[in-house]
Amino acid sequence: MSTADFYDAIEPFYHLIYADWQASIDRQGEALSKVIRARCDAPRFVLDATCGIGTQTLGLAARGFRVTASDVSPASIRRLQVEASARQLQVDASASDIRQLWEHHRRTFDVVVSCDNALPHLHPNDMPLALRQMFLCTRIGGSCLITVRDYANENLTGQQLRPYGVRQLNGRRVIAFQTWDCREDSYDLGLYFVEDNGRDPPTCHCARSTYYPISTDRLIGMMTDAGFVNVERLDGVFFQPVLLGERRG
Repeated sequence: MSTADFYDAIEPFYHLIYADWQASIDRQGEALSKVIRARCDAPRFVLDATCGIGTQTLGLAARGFRVTASDVSPASIRRLQVEASARQLQVDASASDIRQLWEHHRRTFDVVVSCDNALPHLHPNDMPLALRQMFLCTRIGGSCLITVRDYANENLTGQQLRPYGVRQLNGRRVIAFQTWDCREDSYDLGLYFVEDNGRDPPTCHCARSTYYPISTDRLIGMMTDAGFVNVERLDGVFFQPVLLGERRG
């Protein structure tokens, strides 16, 4: 299953990984806004290069940023457009693979972001291309902000069950959880949403994808190789480590 197919398949349910999606939108938007305004030079125009259904995009747009958003999943883009309209937020959203980011957008932004562990969907051989595309979309004097799992502190062995919890969707109970099947240099993730209306047999929705657990040190090195300078890791400002770099030329 491609990354696009993975997110297309779970688009109707993806917000259920959060106990309260709107609260997470607000919380993440506020946290990212503080980092961007504190660390970036006169930020106004933001490109969310892996926007998904819009958790970070919507949070930043609600805080006054002019957000352009793209994602490899067309279904997620359609969902984002609906969610932005419902909140009366202006977001320019379109489908694009991050590895063709510059070819798709053909303009630069004050800040280019990729949040919530999106980049490790890419094989490490593809990450330098994606980061170079992000560099080309960052204006001179602008910044790149990436958040990923801190894989150095993750258990990456064996088979694992990682539950989100029990949610409600249109009067139905939905149980959300992940499974991880770990290998030496990657793991296969299954994302499950089990619907139960209390009467009929439950319905299970599952999508699968592969992740490549890259360390933040290695990713910082790749960002530097792509052209970013003053690349640093920030802890305690977001629910994942934040990697922040600048474009100076």
